[in-house]
Amino acid sequence: MCQSCTGSARSTPIARFFSGYSGLTDACRPVIMSKDTEAKSEEIMEAKVLWYPDSKRNTQMDRFRTQVNQDFGVNLASYNDLYQWSVDSYPEFWAQVWKFAGITCSKMYEEVVDVSKRISDVPEWFKGSRLNYVENLLKHKDQDKVALYAATEAKEEIVKVTFGELRRDVALFAAAMRKMGIKAGDRVVGYLPNGIHAVEAMLAAASIGAIWSSTSPDFGVNGVLDRFSQIQPKLIFSVAAVVYNGKQHDHMEKLQNVVKGLPDLKKVVVIPYVRSRQETDLSKIPNSVFLDDFLATGKEGDQDPQLEFEQLPFSHPLFIMYSSGTTGAPKCMVHSAGGTLIQHLKEHILHGNMTYNDVIVYYTTTGWMMWNWLVSSLAVGASVVLYDGSPLVPSANVLWDLVDRLGITIFGTGAKWLAVLEERNLKPANTHNLQTLHTLLSTGSQLKPQSYEYVYSCIKNNVLLGSISGGTDIISCFMGQNMTVPVYRGEIQARNLGMAVESWNCEGKPVWGESGELVCLKPIPCQPTHFWNDENGSKYHKAYFSTFPGVWAHGDYCKINPKTGGVVMLGRSDGTLNPNGVRFGSSEIYNIVEAFEEVSDSLCVPQYSSDGEERVILFLKMGPNKSFSQELVGKIRRAIRVALSARHIPALILETKDIPYTISGKKVEVAVKQVIAGKDVTQRGAFSNPDSLDLYKNLPELQNF
Repeated sequence: MCQSCTGSARSTPIARFFSGYSGLTDACRPVIMSKDTEAKSEEIMEAKVLWYPDSKRNTQMDRFRTQVNQDFGVNLASYNDLYQWSVDSYPEFWAQVWKFAGITCSKMYEEVVDVSKRISDVPEWFKGSRLNYVENLLKHKDQDKVALYAATEAKEEIVKVTFGELRRDVALFAAAMRKMGIKAGDRVVGYLPNGIHAVEAMLAAASIGAIWSSTSPDFGVNGVLDRFSQIQPKLIFSVAAVVYNGKQHDHMEKLQNVVKGLPDLKKVVVIPYVRSRQETDLSKIPNSVFLDDFLATGKEGDQDPQLEFEQLPFSHPLFIMYSSGTTGAPKCMVHSAGGTLIQHLKEHILHGNMTYNDVIVYYTTTGWMMWNWLVSSLAVGASVVLYDGSPLVPSANVLWDLVDRLGITIFGTGAKWLAVLEERNLKPANTHNLQTLHTLLSTGSQLKPQSYEYVYSCIKNNVLLGSISGGTDIISCFMGQNMTVPVYRGEIQARNLGMAVESWNCEGKPVWGESGELVCLKPIPCQPTHFWNDENGSKYHKAYFSTFPGVWAHGDYCKINPKTGGVVMLGRSDGTLNPNGVRFGSSEIYNIVEAFEEVSDSLCVPQYSSDGEERVILFLKMGPNKSFSQELVGKIRRAIRVALSARHIPALILETKDIPYTISGKKVEVAVKQVIAGKDVTQRGAFSNPDSLDLYKNLPELQNF
């Protein structure tokens, strides 16, 4: 049996504070999929169009398609035509992206990719080329244009940094790093909030060819050490304290314990941030220094150092990213400088239609891949807005206030945050101007169909709502926003260019309009070059290529609509539910259950008997002042029967007081599945609420199955 037939699924809200919010109104019911049980195939109902592309708008995607037609003598008339060409002729496609995006290099490539190699061979891309990721981000001639805006919950003031100032600051960071001996291949890490210094430190490290890795201050000591101890960093940047949800949180004790667990550290750079230098005691942290003193070592007299860009192979490591680490030590995924750059440029320029005039914000932390994706917007010349703090303090309008204040054009967030706004009955369309906003992006978990309706009725009726999906594994997206095709309710618009994505059943055959495993058939430059500390590649192979030989299995469960080309994400396939031979994702249940106003959150997991029989258990976390009752259970059962089928109804529906989430905001079904099976979950450093796992131990209702 293939991997996609067993396990549990995930719902991934963006950050830990979302875990208690849901409860959408009955008026916002999901699209109902009917099942033809005899044909055993799912009928896709007609999806509602909520946004049409402007036929008069000459997008960068349109210009790219025109250029491809001219250069290759083809006649690609639509996005679908262009997509098919991009996966059929993927070496030519990626070469065209390089050309169209204007990638700066010191040496041109000799070969795009060896087409005889499969995606499982992890082929080398753009062989022979030499470039620097940071040079491509900071190459813009208008040095007076704002590169970064930094806003925090702690201060009313918004700090601005121009491209010229950013270059000078990065040069100083890099000079200080070089002075202490940092060189290409060394690891530099940040235990930092989403602010200017995080961007400057990352860019400085990458300009040298050092490898950057980061995590956010909300991670506990064990969670940080589970990650950083594997990669032996020489330099760490951190802060003395942070402000979140209206309170200042001391960071020094956690930093002290993290430093104790990283014996290879040569220097600890502490940024006062929300606490003054005078209020901060570094005496208990060896080899520690304040940021100003560290940067002073990079100066030669009164002269500012020049920014030097180490010219490196396309495949040179840029970032080390991490898997969630909820069922074992986090896997350390190494992403290349060139692969990250060209993939992000493709997504920003072609799929996002991003230009020099855009101002983009994504609500993220430094511990989520969307931070890396956001910062790459500098390569287009766009202005990047960094926000640190709660998106609900001092009010749930704080991010919409930023849109009007800074003229933000592209706004990104987690799907769960939109559900929170709807639950609170917020209507930004009535309280804010939002005139500049042309794109609203959502990721982190499936964007529920009712959230599409909410955005167009209560936020902005002519915005492009782009649900995007991919992952840390590719530090980008398999499918996402697109200015040239419609937005259908409940669907991601289209598969992205160059990503040969299909949905496969357990027999390894493509299925359309049916649930299946998300696979990628052909090589992509954004796949990890390798896993850190995986000398023979066995962990890498097991993670992606053990389900279907030679084909990337992403671990997500999805459905591709053959009529619209849209994609519906259905949760993690390592947790696919399969009672009585009916395979489905937990998100299909969540879409129905969390529309009940009584329900704050829910968790759907399988339980297995000793002889391998499977049944589905649904846990409900009740909303404030709401009571669990058999009447509610009956209503939920009926709703699932109507929307899906009788065979989708969980065997048991139980109440729980809390649901476990990772610090990055992902609902953790696999760990709960292990707990109810009587197994211990020892890796708890990645959980925001690890004690919640104990709620699922030895439940009387689950015994004797």
